[in-house]
Parts: sequence; structure tokens; C-alpha cells
Amino acid sequence: MQVQYEFNQRDLGHGLSGSLLHPVVAAAMVLTIVLMLWRPRKYGIVALICCTFLVPRGQEVLFLGAHFYVRQILVLAGFIRVAMDKFRIAGGLNTIDKLFLAWVFYRVFAATVTNWPGGTMEQLAFLMQAICGYFLFRYLLRSEKDIITAARALAVVAAILGASMLYEHRVAVNLFGTYLGGVPAIPLIRDGTARAQATFGHSILAGCFGATLIPLFVWLWKENRWFAVLGITGSTLMVFSTVSSTPLLAYVAGIFGLLLWPLRRSMRALRWGILFAVLGMSVLMNAPVWFVISHVDVVGGSGGYDRAFLLDTCFRHFWDWWLIGTNRMGSWGYDMWDMSDQFVAEAETGGLIALICFIVMIAKCFGRLGSLRKRVKPKQQWLFWCLGAVMLSHIFAYFGVAYWDQTQIWWFAFLAMISAATLQAATPSLKPSPAPVRAAIPLPEVEEPAEETQAAVVFRETEKRLRPWGGPEL
Repeated sequence: MQVQYEFNQRDLGHGLSGSLLHPVVAAAMVLTIVLMLWRPRKYGIVALICCTFLVPRGQEVLFLGAHFYVRQILVLAGFIRVAMDKFRIAGGLNTIDKLFLAWVFYRVFAATVTNWPGGTMEQLAFLMQAICGYFLFRYLLRSEKDIITAARALAVVAAILGASMLYEHRVAVNLFGTYLGGVPAIPLIRDGTARAQATFGHSILAGCFGATLIPLFVWLWKENRWFAVLGITGSTLMVFSTVSSTPLLAYVAGIFGLLLWPLRRSMRALRWGILFAVLGMSVLMNAPVWFVISHVDVVGGSGGYDRAFLLDTCFRHFWDWWLIGTNRMGSWGYDMWDMSDQFVAEAETGGLIALICFIVMIAKCFGRLGSLRKRVKPKQQWLFWCLGAVMLSHIFAYFGVAYWDQTQIWWFAFLAMISAATLQAATPSLKPSPAPVRAAIPLPEVEEPAEETQAAVVFRETEKRLRPWGGPEL
């Protein structure tokens, strides 16, 4: 049995005093790297997904004083293939890619300045994981066929994690922590109930990973029902084994997004309705509208009020973080250091510009899926709609947790899926025009020389008029 550790570090500069790498994990990591670098892309997609989410997040290698977690090693090694292929990603850089780069670089810049010099390694780790992870998936996922491959791999992962988390919830023993290490062998207990977390950094993160996969597996139903059933079952077990409100709300949000399919032609009216509803609540409520979150308690013992108070405190301290974030949120009140809200985390880490880039990136994903959906066939329209439901599920999850473990990799992969799915619709079809018919080139009249001399004469007379690439028209 492995020694139980608590792993809350998120950067290269913190961790154990030595490496923690189980032989099985080391072998899986090496095999994954080989498949990513030297085999067809479909093998790299499957291996990367399986190794990233089935390896406990605390498995690491200590090298020159820096702590490299397995997921970071994988995306860094896979990025070598992207560089060897001269960074050729499907469709080139699109608007989502540019917003992603703006978000990452300003976030890292602001956080580094705010926490200098202590936060340098943490931001370097985030920069490496974000850039390498996102563009690795942008390179691997190029078409709907690649999305099907990724969805099948995620279904297998969800089934394995769901079964292990059900056992963890019932027996209060984490199999991954017990036999591999890198996560606690005994899960957190709340009100006498074990909150399963499997390979993830926290039970809420594990549940949100499963919840946001549901719409993708519903779409997979038409492609492969066995994998769809496997994925839906596993994801549902993951959500309910965590005994947390945030994953359950994200789970319901994804299903609700799918049920809006019959209203797809009335989304403008629906959006205006939501806006007026929020404005109405802000007028009728005594507290700010975000305190609606405080009334959400699905499983009992939830921290809905803490999330609402965190949002309220963040708004009230706007001038503390608007430029480049802040590192003084712990002084705002009790437990305010815990950034259990992705939007608050973006504000306090990168300031207003990073928060705007993050929100605009989400809005652009919705806009891209919605506008391009009208150009494709009904089968592809359903894929676009399911990806939109996944995004809605992520947004609900973000109001209860900030991603910081393997769930960050899933977020990067999902953004790459949107670009891959919409690539064909976003690229205008080019119909090749027929080649113009050109008159034959008259040859000069010359005396009949020998064969070798004739060939030389013809070439000299026509070499200025015949140009294989470009040049004046003949």
C-alpha cells in the first residue's frame, strides 16, 4: 500500500522531496509518448486521453528541482510532434485560438508580476501546460472522425473511473491512491458519507469532469451505442459518487441544454428572456442577484452561501484586482483565499483583461457553434448542439469550482473539439474552375537538322514563352 499524501500543489516549484512514479505509471507514460510521436494521430489521441485521466494527479518526476507531473510531461512530449510538423494545425489560427493565447499570456504576465518572485514557477507550469496542451489537441483533433475517436476513449475512461468511484464511495477506499499513490487512499468524509475523487485533485473536480461529458456521450449514441452507454453510465456514477452539488448542477445543466434542441430556432428570444429574468430578480431581491447561488443545496452541507459571498466580495474589491489581479484575497474575509469559482479565479489571478478574454472566448465558442450550425446538415447540427450543451455544463461547474488538475486538460481538449467540429463549415467550399483552353504554340520554321540539333533549337525558341510556374500567359 502506498503512503497517503495530500496533493494541493499546482506548480513546478512545490511537491514531494523526491519523485513519485509507480512502475505501471512510468510504463504507461513511455508508451503514450511513443504512440504520440511515432504512430498515426488516432493512437496518440486515445493514449493521451487514457494516460492523462487514469493516472493519479500526484504522480510526478523531480528533475533539477522542478516537479513535473505526468500530465505536464505528456503534453510537453506531444508538443514535440507539433513542432516537428511545423505547427500545422487544422484550419490555421482562428479567433478562438487568438483569444486563448491572449487569455493565457496576459494571465501569466499579471500573476507573475503580482506574485513576483514566488509565483514564477507556478505561472511557468500553467503557461507550459496551457500552450502545449491546447495546441497538441488542436493538432490531433482535425475532423469529426477524430472527435469520435476522442469520445470513445473518454467513454472508456469514464467507465473505469465511474466503477472505481462507486467502490470508493461505498467502501471509503480510493483504489488509485491505495495501489498507485499520488492521491489520498482514504477519501474525504462529509456527514458520514465518502466523497469519491479517484485520480483527481478533489471530489468536485472529479464529478465535474463526469458531468460535462454527458452531452458528448449523448451525441455518440448515433455513432456507437455501446460506447455511449458505457460513457453515460460511467459519468453518472462519477457525478453521484462525489456527493457534491456542483457536479449535480453541471449534470442537470448539460441535460437541460440538450432538451432545448426543439427551441433551436428561438434561441434569440430565449436569451432575451434570460436577461430580463436576471434583471427582474436584481430588482425584486434584497441581496445582489448572485446570492441566488446561496439557496442551492442539492445534497446537504453544500457551500452555496460561501460561493455567493465569494462573488460578492470579489465585486466589492474590484479596485484591488482590476489591473493585474491580487494576492491579498485572504485578507478580505474568512476563507476568501479559496477561489472556488473559475470566474473569480480569473479575476483575482489575471485581472479584468484576463477575465474579459476568458468570457469572450466562451461567448465566441457559443457564437461559432450557433452561426455555423445553420450551414451544415442535420447530423452535424446535432453535434454542434451537443458541444454547446457541454459548454453550458462547464459554465455551471465554473460557478462552484476552479479547474486546476486534469480538468484543465479536458477544458483545453474541449475547446479544440469546437474548432475541429466547425472547421468544415467555417471553410468556404472552393469549386475548381476549368482550366482555360490555350492555342497551340507555333513553332518557328527551320531547316530540318539532325535530331539533337532540332530539340535544342525548339527549346531555345520557346523557353521564354513556356514557364511551368507563373509568368505571362501564353
